[in-house]
Amino acid sequence: MTRYIATGDAMTACTVSGDGPPLLLLHGAEASRQMFDDITPHLASRFTVIAYDQRDCGETTSPPVPATLAQLALDAKALLAGLGIGRAHVFGSSFGGRVAQALAAGHPDCVDRLVLGSTWALPSSLLALNPEGSRHIQELRRGLPGSAHDLARVFFPEEFLVQRPALRDIFSRVQPRSERAERRSAAVADTLDLPLSAIQSPTLLLAGDSDQVVPARLTFDLANQIANSQWVLLPGVGHATCLQAPTDVAQAVIRFIDGHPESPRQGATQP
Repeated sequence: MTRYIATGDAMTACTVSGDGPPLLLLHGAEASRQMFDDITPHLASRFTVIAYDQRDCGETTSPPVPATLAQLALDAKALLAGLGIGRAHVFGSSFGGRVAQALAAGHPDCVDRLVLGSTWALPSSLLALNPEGSRHIQELRRGLPGSAHDLARVFFPEEFLVQRPALRDIFSRVQPRSERAERRSAAVADTLDLPLSAIQSPTLLLAGDSDQVVPARLTFDLANQIANSQWVLLPGVGHATCLQAPTDVAQAVIRFIDGHPESPRQGATQP
């Protein structure tokens, strides 16, 4: 059941499921909380899972101005407070990982253990870090819906699309550019000059070795700035880890939060 929580001047839509320590999930750039539908059942037996729509996404409503990373971090803090939660484990994927960094660095009392999946450092834009890949994605987006299958191959490995052919058309349903989409695009382009050394939470860096959107090296580069961190590399997995490998991702998250160190194994290995 959808709940609506006031977060400053926004009304944030969220879903709470399961039982146990709270685990906050932060979705990617053009996604919504629905991106976690496949992984939530694997996590809800162990955690109280909180998935929500960020500003200009899903069912959340907010004033018609672009959000900043700092504002989105404040929203996450306010959502937890509105649910009566002072501190939670946090898992942010892709752009959601940047919001999670801003939350952990700027509001450390809110974050217990931190999982950063398929993401990149706060002070940098993805265009600067992965210019060729970013420009290719922009070109394909301009060609939608005709380029939907090619764009799907950027986000998912071809072998996976053979198994899940319906996902080839996932981008053909992208709506024409709207004012809301433009605001979200501006939010995703935002950077925040906040030192990642301020993150004191034990941190798991999670990435797929076939990620063309945010190459795994960009995620693992965060280890140079976050002291208490470890890595998990998912073989054969692309950018959308929670869609492609929900069981492996959930197992890695659970092991990490439970305090079990990672060791090389099929499906999750340390580089």
